[in-house]
Parts: sequence; C-alpha cells; structure tokens
Amino acid sequence: MIMPVLEALVFATVICGFFGLIIKKSLVMKIIAMDVMSTGVIAYYVLVAGRIGLFAPIADSPDAILENGSYADPVPQAVILTAIVIGFSLQALMLVGVMKLARDNPTLETDAIERSYRP
Repeated sequence: MIMPVLEALVFATVICGFFGLIIKKSLVMKIIAMDVMSTGVIAYYVLVAGRIGLFAPIADSPDAILENGSYADPVPQAVILTAIVIGFSLQALMLVGVMKLARDNPTLETDAIERSYRP
C-alpha cells in the first residue's frame, strides 16, 4: 500500500521540477528546478531498485554465496552514485555560467537577457 503512495510522491517531485523549469523565468530558479527534477528521478530509481530481504553483496567465504543466495545487485548503487556526482558537477557548472552572465546583465531573467543580447 505504501509503494504506490511513494511512487506518486516521487513522480510529483519530477513533475514539479519539470514545470518549474518551464514556468520560472529566473536562471537560478531554473537550476533549482533541474536539481529538484534530477532528485526525483534518482529517488524513483532507488525506490524501484530497493527490495526487502536481500543481503549486502559482501561474502566472507565462497560458500557464503551459495548459502544465502539472494544478494543485492551493486551495479544500481554505482549508477546512482555516478548520477549524483554528475548532477552536482553539472549544477556547479551552470551556477558558474549564471555568475558570468550576472556580470554583464543587471538581471537574471531570461526574457531580459534575450532582449539585450546582441550577436
């Protein structure tokens, strides 16, 4: 019963981030909305990959693998950690870009930046 509720909340997080990305005009708010959306995607992946009753993939001896048999797959954990690190570095890079734009523009609103842009 609790899984559909958690899936709905995680899906709502992704949707809120997506609509924030579309609706907000400030570049900083767009970056925050992208972070919310990526957090929702990672939370959904963790929610789907998490199962009750699996052991950590650590074996003391070769016989321990045969005795227990049901180990959690470590690959999704590595993928999620990689996604978190890449998301953090991408967010930092976008914030540096916004800081460079802030030096040349009095505002960070996308409409004002597009109007003042001269190629």
